[in-house]
Amino acid sequence: MTSAEILIVEDEPAIQELLSFNVMRAGFRAVCVGDADSAWEQIHSHAPNLILLDWMLPGISGVALAKQLRADARTRGIPIIMLTARSEERDKVLGLESGADDYITKPFSPRELMARIRAVLRRHVPQMPDETVAAGGLELSPASHRATAKGRAVELGPTEFRLLHFFMTHAERVYSRTQLLDHVWGSQVFVEERTVDVHIRRLRVALEPFGMDGLIQTVRGSGYRFSVS
Repeated sequence: MTSAEILIVEDEPAIQELLSFNVMRAGFRAVCVGDADSAWEQIHSHAPNLILLDWMLPGISGVALAKQLRADARTRGIPIIMLTARSEERDKVLGLESGADDYITKPFSPRELMARIRAVLRRHVPQMPDETVAAGGLELSPASHRATAKGRAVELGPTEFRLLHFFMTHAERVYSRTQLLDHVWGSQVFVEERTVDVHIRRLRVALEPFGMDGLIQTVRGSGYRFSVS
């Protein structure tokens, strides 16, 4: 993990320097750009292991860039941590819904930022068994990171893939948001429970064209359940 390359997309030189210093001190490699266009070129020439993405950028915003990255099959799986001075809940939800894996507000502690980077990178290290799992017409292959619904490809982001894999291997059981965070994100991840709702919504949207969004059930007051019955 120490050799992971972090792309820092930040237009304020002082913050860019601070981020770069802390990233390299933690043992990662840092590449810095100041706008979305430069980031797009860098990502497509050499994909980073993780992107630290400022919300407010000249020209295209960080939120718009995150959406573009998630819409492109070549960049869909790259983890993104959004950096912003916006701290309202609606802003956090918008940042997560744009495709970010995590969200941290300025000013931030370098120690917390490094913990979040490590946590997000851990989530994206393959840790699932390689065996293909199938349930309710869905089939997931962790080895190839492919999902199909009745034989047709389902486009899933990395977090949604892990979430669906967990549900399919633990069908018919109800899990609270906290339990899902522990099992899917990891117990050391600094994210809010609302994050689970955002990714559940993304997962349902991905399954909806196949008529399978109903497999992910909300159990009021308790959490979520995957059920084929």
